[in-house]
Amino acid sequence: MLETVKTLCSLAGPSGWEDEVRDSILERVLPLADAVETDPMGNLLVFCRGRVTLPKPVMVCAHMDEVGIIVTGVTDEGFLKFDFIGGVDRRVTMGRRVLIGQNRIPAIIGVKAYHLVSDDEEKKVPKTEELYLDIGAESEAEALERVHLGDCGIFDSTPIEMGEGLLKARAIDDRCGCAAMLKLMEGELPCDTWFVFTVQEEVGARGGRTAAYRIDPALCLVLEGTTAADIPGVAEEKRICRVGGGVVIPFMDGGTLYDRGLYELASKTAEKNGIAWQTKTMIAGGTDASGIQRSRGGVRTLALSVAMRNIHSPACVASVEDLENLPRLAALVLEELVNENS
Repeated sequence: MLETVKTLCSLAGPSGWEDEVRDSILERVLPLADAVETDPMGNLLVFCRGRVTLPKPVMVCAHMDEVGIIVTGVTDEGFLKFDFIGGVDRRVTMGRRVLIGQNRIPAIIGVKAYHLVSDDEEKKVPKTEELYLDIGAESEAEALERVHLGDCGIFDSTPIEMGEGLLKARAIDDRCGCAAMLKLMEGELPCDTWFVFTVQEEVGARGGRTAAYRIDPALCLVLEGTTAADIPGVAEEKRICRVGGGVVIPFMDGGTLYDRGLYELASKTAEKNGIAWQTKTMIAGGTDASGIQRSRGGVRTLALSVAMRNIHSPACVASVEDLENLPRLAALVLEELVNENS
């Protein structure tokens, strides 16, 4: 599981440019799948037969895309203007190295020199339009020989194991969910299941919505990464969840009120099998579940997540034990669901 997460986190896949991630996953799923499809959005839909065929299939999903940047302009001096793809905290970006386009052109996110900053500016986080990308070009023409408007970029960050059982990497949200689905597909499934590797979650949960409409599942299990704020200076009630505290089973977030029955089933299943679990103590964020839950006539929806610090940054930090327990709990929940419906 850990090596799969590290491999997937090394691939580039900002929203709308998930091709590299999809190609890698496709290669892995072909020997395991009974059917494989892609849709016009770019979702990868993988069908695997299980022991039982239910009246309507079960859907499990995780998104392939990550946050990133997109080039929007070039100055006369050869600097690039850009905007963010998805929700990125500007505070973590200044001075960071990014890689742009298919050729992985290296660039540095720059900002006005500190000695030129006014007292008022010093107290504020620079706006996106005040940031720029430096690729070493000396003119607009030279810059446009290397990049194009609309090229996307990712943070340049290598996965590293650190401390006692922690992993640092970009894009753990949500390559951890993708890795968990691959792990599930390697084992015996209790029921026929559609595994959907979705696109464009970070820009509005778009891929999950279309996939759910196409599959029309009885219920959906969303495997995700979620924000932990277990750091100094944050009050206990605002820490949301804790890295290493167990699989996160949310009852609600900013986009979804999760199915109460599935929430109770998942929490009881975790306790019965000795799997550490926690919930989120703030109503914030959102996942593919928001669109899936509202698809067609409605879909019963549950999320299982991995807590991570510094989400949507070059240095997300997650617990290896939490990563490994994500597919373990998901498999047990699926088994319980089949037992309930058989």
